[in-house]
Amino acid sequence: MDKNKVIRSHLSPYRGLESRRPWCRASSRPPTLVITVSVVAALLVGVVLFGVRLTPSGGNNTWVSAGVRDVLNAVSSKQGTTAGPLATVPDPRDRLLGGLLSPDFDESSCLSRYRAALYRRPSPHAISTYLISALRRYESLHRRCGPGTSAYARAVERLRASSPNASTSSSSPSADDCSYLVWNPIEGLGNRILTITSGFLYALLTDRVLLLHSSGGALDDLFCEPFPGGSTWILPEDDNDFPIRDMGSLNGGHHESLRSVLRRGEEPGAAGASPWLYVHLRHDYSKIHHDQQFFCDDTDAALRRVPWLVFQSDNYFVPGLFLIPRHEAELSRMFPRRDLVFHHLGRYLFHPSNTVWDMVTRYHDEYFAKADDERVGIQVRRFRWAPISTDELYGQILNCTQRETILPVPNVAATGGSDGEPAKQKAVLVVSLHGEYSEKLRDLYNNNNNGSTSTTGREAVSVHQPTHLGAQRSGVQEHNQKALAEMVLLSFSDAVVTTAVSTFGYVGQGLAGLRPWVLMSPVDGKAPDTPCRHAATMEPCFHAPPKYDCRAKTNGDAGRIVRHIRHCEDFPQGVQLVE
Repeated sequence: MDKNKVIRSHLSPYRGLESRRPWCRASSRPPTLVITVSVVAALLVGVVLFGVRLTPSGGNNTWVSAGVRDVLNAVSSKQGTTAGPLATVPDPRDRLLGGLLSPDFDESSCLSRYRAALYRRPSPHAISTYLISALRRYESLHRRCGPGTSAYARAVERLRASSPNASTSSSSPSADDCSYLVWNPIEGLGNRILTITSGFLYALLTDRVLLLHSSGGALDDLFCEPFPGGSTWILPEDDNDFPIRDMGSLNGGHHESLRSVLRRGEEPGAAGASPWLYVHLRHDYSKIHHDQQFFCDDTDAALRRVPWLVFQSDNYFVPGLFLIPRHEAELSRMFPRRDLVFHHLGRYLFHPSNTVWDMVTRYHDEYFAKADDERVGIQVRRFRWAPISTDELYGQILNCTQRETILPVPNVAATGGSDGEPAKQKAVLVVSLHGEYSEKLRDLYNNNNNGSTSTTGREAVSVHQPTHLGAQRSGVQEHNQKALAEMVLLSFSDAVVTTAVSTFGYVGQGLAGLRPWVLMSPVDGKAPDTPCRHAATMEPCFHAPPKYDCRAKTNGDAGRIVRHIRHCEDFPQGVQLVE
């Protein structure tokens, strides 16, 4: 199969982790965000010089960029203006992340939900108050319509009926009816996290309840329930209770798929149609326009009449939702800065289970607790379609990290500065299926001074790797738990280096809220002349975007349709959200 179509997720399982003490920055992390007039002025100059997208900042129709507007709103809220801000920067001490998280949970049931903020760098990124209200509305919907409720039972009964009644199939659901979006797992954990996020955003936009089909226990003891109210987001596993059978075998050619319905010239949700539909959003839809019409306005409107949608994807298809004109206004209110979608939704949805959180805190406290000054995450993945030798890739990592001053060039023992101050402690976390890269880095920084050398005598470097199991085993629960723990540890970094095209890296950088340094793909087995690039966005790449331009009704380039969607630096065939 073409290498550009086979984009796999990237797991790095590991061993047990030890100890538990929150890591908090002191002098390097101020407790409050101070925004000066000069900063705002500089941002406004950026509008003029760099031509950023301009949008109205309020009733006076002053035009500013979305990023500047967020800052102005944060300033105005600090000054006590009467009008509520469109977006606010979370207080680093706020365990609810500025309102992103609901307070309606028993903390002991999910230790990571409110404690992760003690370990992770505080997010400087403003949260839209509209997004917060949308999340609260969704929680209310899930509480009313989720599994275990009478509304869910009625919806399953209508689905079970061999001939759906007219009110179910010919019109939009009534106020008392509920609509659902069922996620079907495929690929590894990185892909699954990104596709769940994509599905959740679609559910937010279309007033659907997101349910996860945890086939074969794919999500067992990985994540805490993200929605309060006691109703799970896991689809009940009892086959006798759920009428759609063999969901794992669904494909684009199924009789009840969107592709088949459109090929037959039928309209989804029309009178007498099936009350459910399968939507195929995998990479192999690329040459089939019927699947890609999921991202078209008229198809989106028709799908609202279908009570149950089942989808399968190995893509972060969030950018595709930004191509649908009917959702443009809603998305701009939720995300005034387009490059923060996964950062906010990822922190909202994915809280490691207590089992995984114990792994995270034990490893953190064993290796990171003493390295208070800086933590560097390096995520390394090798792909069969992009071969490169161990030595060549190690040289690329070294070239990137030292050229960009992420790691020091070792030549002077880190014994402290001339003023007698202790050396700066820099802990390096290497996340990889293979142990050679951390071993080589550890040897490099161990040669001269028992594990710490530096260019200036002021940086002591320690290198750690949780595991190096050699192969990805996404069907094994323990490996998935260890992979999730490594993603979370990566998100605790102050700077991250990731591998191009890696969904594992996308998750880590997004949860961290950092633009990564990306190790570019090899060329003919060799590291490229530019070993890494500082990414333009923290957003994941949509590797297989639609090639069908709904507006022109012909082939098109998804990277040129709207201004805030551009081609990915690490995978030019894909597209991603930028600000």
